[in-house]
Amino acid sequence: MTAPAPATGSEAGGLSKKGLSAGTIGLIGAVVIGISCIAPAYTFTAAIGPTVGAVGVQVPAIILVGFIPMLLVAFGYRELNNRMPDSGTSFTWASRAFGPWIGWMAGWGLIAATIIVLSNLAGIAVDFLFLLISQLTGQPGIADLASNLGINIVVCLLFVLGATVVSYRDMQTTQKLQYVLVTFQVLVLVVFAVVAITHAVQGNAFDATPFSWEWFNPFAVSSFSAFAAGVSLSIFIFWGWDVTLTMNEETKDPEKTPGRAATITVLTIVSLYLLLAVSMIMFAGIGDGEFGLGNPSIQDNAFFALAGPILGPFAAFVSLAVLTSSASSLQSTFVGPARTLLAMGHYGALPERFAKVSPRFFTPGYATIVSAIVAAGFYAVMRVVSVNVLSDTILTLGIMICFYYGLTAFACVWYFRKQWFDSVRNVFFTLLFPLVGGVILAVIFVTTLIDSMNPEYGSGSEIGGVGLVFILGMTIILLGVAIMVWQRVRRPAFFRGETLSIDAPASARRDRRATARP
Repeated sequence: MTAPAPATGSEAGGLSKKGLSAGTIGLIGAVVIGISCIAPAYTFTAAIGPTVGAVGVQVPAIILVGFIPMLLVAFGYRELNNRMPDSGTSFTWASRAFGPWIGWMAGWGLIAATIIVLSNLAGIAVDFLFLLISQLTGQPGIADLASNLGINIVVCLLFVLGATVVSYRDMQTTQKLQYVLVTFQVLVLVVFAVVAITHAVQGNAFDATPFSWEWFNPFAVSSFSAFAAGVSLSIFIFWGWDVTLTMNEETKDPEKTPGRAATITVLTIVSLYLLLAVSMIMFAGIGDGEFGLGNPSIQDNAFFALAGPILGPFAAFVSLAVLTSSASSLQSTFVGPARTLLAMGHYGALPERFAKVSPRFFTPGYATIVSAIVAAGFYAVMRVVSVNVLSDTILTLGIMICFYYGLTAFACVWYFRKQWFDSVRNVFFTLLFPLVGGVILAVIFVTTLIDSMNPEYGSGSEIGGVGLVFILGMTIILLGVAIMVWQRVRRPAFFRGETLSIDAPASARRDRRATARP
C-alpha cells in the first residue's frame, strides 16, 4: 500500500501560494506603489496647518518624532516578511505568532482601516476634480457642484469604479499608471517647495521666515501633548507604506524586495515632508494672517491657499497634483484589503470565494470587487447621514491603524523570541525596534480611545454623552469580533489551526531537527 503524500501548504497548516502573478513587481515598482498609497500631496495639505497650530515652527522636529514608530514598526514588518512572505501580512503573521483569533482581528483591523480610507480618498478626488475644473475655466461656481449630494455621490462612485477596473487588471497595469501619477505628484511638490524657498530667500514671500536648524530640535517642543500630536499625525501622513508587503507574492525576490521597498518608501516620504514643511514655514510663516500657516481658514487645504502666491499662473498644477494623489492612492490602496481578504479566504478564515483569483489577470478579483462595493456603500451612506459623521470615521483611522500595526509589531517580537540574542542585529531588529514601536502605538491606541469618549473630540457629535469617534471605533472592533465568532462557527478548521497553524521560531525548529537525527 502506498503511503499518502504529506499535506502541504494550507492543508498542513503552513504557508502556501494563492495563484497571484509572481515576479511581476520590482523594487522601484513597489516603492512607487507605496508612495502612491501614502498620497503625500493629499495627506500633507491637510496636516501642515493643524500641526503648526500645535507646535509652531517645530513641525520638522515633530515630523521626525512621529516618524520614529513608523520606522521601528517597518523594521519588524521587514523581518517577518523575510521569514514569511505572504500576501496576508498582518493577518498571516499574527496568526503564525499568536494563533487564529488574534490573527483574524489583525486582518480585520487592516481591512477596516483601508475601507475607510478608500471612501475618503474617493470623496477628496471628487472635491478636487470640480475645484480644478473651476480653476481652469475661471468659473468659481463649478467648485460648488461638489457640495451637491447627488452629483457628489455619483462622481465618487465613478472614481471607485475606475480604480476597481485598474486594480482588477494585472499588476503591470497598476505599475504603469502609478509611474505616471506618482512622478507627476512628487515633481509638483518638489517644484512647489523649491519655488517657495526661492521666494523666501529673495524676500518675496508672504511672511519670510529665516531657516533655522532649531526647527529640527525635538526638545524645543513645549509639551508632551505636542509630542502626542506629532505621533498621531504620523499615523495619518505615513500610513500606507505596508502595501509594499501585501504585494510580496507578486514581487521579484519576495524575501527581500518588499522589506527594502517599505524602508525606502518611508525614508523617501519623510524626506519629502521635511522639505515641504521647511519651505512652507519659510514662505508663509506661522502667523494667522491671510496666508499664514496659523490661519484656521486655510488649514483644511494649505496647498490650495498657497499655490497662487507661490506658483502664480501655474497654481492649478497643485490642485491637479492633489487630485492625482487621491485618485492614484484610491487605486493603489485597493491592493492591501484585496490581498488580505484573499489570504483570509485561502486559509479558510473567510468564505472560499474570497480566495478566487482572476484566471486572466492573476489578481484577487472577487476580493477587489467586494472591497470596492463596501467602500462605495460606506461613503454613500455616511455622506447622506452627515458630512461630520464621515469626518469622524476618518478620525477612527488612528484607532484601527494603531490596532493592527501594534499587533504586527508584537507578533514580530514574539515570533522571533528564540532568536533575539543570536546576534547583535537580531537584538535590534527582532526585539528592541518592533517592541518600542509596538509599545508607542499601544499607548496611542489607549490614549485615543480614552480621549475620544469626550463628546468634544472630533466634530463634537455624541450619542448618550459619549463621543461619536469612540462609538465608531468600538463598533468597528466589535463588529469584527462578531464576524470572527460567526466564522468560527461556520469554518472551525482555521480556528483549530488546521489551515494556518502557529509556527515555532526558527531556532526551535533547528533544535528539534538536531535531536531527531540518529
